[in-house]
Amino acid sequence: MRIASWHWGGRLQAGTLSADGQELTPLAVADGGTGALEIIERLARGEGLPREAGPRLPVQAVRLAAPIPQPRRNLFCAGRNYHSHAAELSTSVFAGSLPEKDAWPILFTKFPETVIGPHDTVRLPDPAITRHVDYESELAIVIGRRGRNIGRSRAMDHVFGYTILNDVSARDVQVRHQQWVLGKSFDTFCPMGPSIVTADEVDGRDVRVRGWCTPRGGSAELRQDGRTRDLIFDIPALIETCSRGITLLPGDIIATGTPAGVGMGFQPPKWLQAGDRFRIEVEGIGAIDNLFDHA
Repeated sequence: MRIASWHWGGRLQAGTLSADGQELTPLAVADGGTGALEIIERLARGEGLPREAGPRLPVQAVRLAAPIPQPRRNLFCAGRNYHSHAAELSTSVFAGSLPEKDAWPILFTKFPETVIGPHDTVRLPDPAITRHVDYESELAIVIGRRGRNIGRSRAMDHVFGYTILNDVSARDVQVRHQQWVLGKSFDTFCPMGPSIVTADEVDGRDVRVRGWCTPRGGSAELRQDGRTRDLIFDIPALIETCSRGITLLPGDIIATGTPAGVGMGFQPPKWLQAGDRFRIEVEGIGAIDNLFDHA
């Protein structure tokens, strides 16, 4: 099953997306901005899907929103979590923060206000704030069952499904403040979508993650191409870690990290510029494609 949120007729709707990604079926959810979150919470309570609430719509007739347009709390995010990405940064300014063998995952958060839809525009901050904006193609876990101190053996039981996100990052701000939350949390810095695909349809433990940059007036260039089996800390490990002493709730989002090929990994770095587009495809889920521009 694919769960999506969209704008149509002056309101936010949520429902199911057809397997071919072409048709939406609205379900009876409140128009409170929570989108697919209400559906996930209902299913977590054992209430079943809401009833259908209107005619089916072609995707081309609506504006897709992030499946959960405003998460109830910060997103959990894993950093430096692909072997390939850790290798490309081994000589960078972040070399000292790379995870070591048998270490704990590197975790940080992004604010709910970072989240935008799969085709919305990412607003580049004023150059006085940051000039080094980067992309990160990622698979994200969506939690479907409440839990705390979840062990590895039970972790996958708590996965509702998966979506795609771009962990947009201001690298100079990360360096300036010697931590990551500010550089990761500018408004619009987390495009997400196009839907949440439930765990019975896709196994996030081994899917292909790719990202293309298209400069203004240029052609698409494949920058990232990896598989989630290359994760240093796999999905059960991330869930186990995030839930240690912290209750995970239905609708919580855990970003799993990005493969090699980020802009700062090139010599010289390839920072995103106004007018660039970045597209991310994840096997079995779909694609998001966002323009980067000044407000």
